[in-house]
Amino acid sequence: MSSKSGHSLEKKWVRKLPRSKMVYPSSFKDRIKYIFWRLYTPAHPIVRNTTVALRVVKPIHKGRQDYLLGIIAPGVETKDFISFLTEKGYGKHSVALKDEGELISLRYLDNFVYQYHIRIFKDREVRGHYEYTPECYPIAHWFKRGVEARREEFLELFGEMIIPFKNPDLDGDDNNPQDGNVIFPD
Repeated sequence: MSSKSGHSLEKKWVRKLPRSKMVYPSSFKDRIKYIFWRLYTPAHPIVRNTTVALRVVKPIHKGRQDYLLGIIAPGVETKDFISFLTEKGYGKHSVALKDEGELISLRYLDNFVYQYHIRIFKDREVRGHYEYTPECYPIAHWFKRGVEARREEFLELFGEMIIPFKNPDLDGDDNNPQDGNVIFPD
């Protein structure tokens, strides 16, 4: 099998993963947002990709977002790690912008207001954070207001499926393992 057909197989497999489903809100104002996003979400990837390509929208970061958690452990297949997360209630997050080298973006909705957001990259790196959902507070979400690392919660969920990096105090571009600034356990 050529790498091109293997890559297509990966794309097909990712497309078949369950999508995240918004939690139905209790307030009238949030129900209006919910209805809008239910109608708009299928079109979002096309709108996102077009507006970014035309430079109508500029992502507020380059490369990869903060909150590096670690790398998928040797012996754990990326597909198995993603399947584990979907079994725990995570679903594909198609509303998110894509980071450089991102394989998939997953989220677990705590409620209509907050989500746990995980990004998995082609090089097996895992990043995650807790934040407002873009559906409830799109502006606060865009400008990263109210984002929390929640590192220990993620690491408890992952167990031995990832190798955590040792320096959780690093943030921004300083936590890029390709720069040699991140120390993984031996």
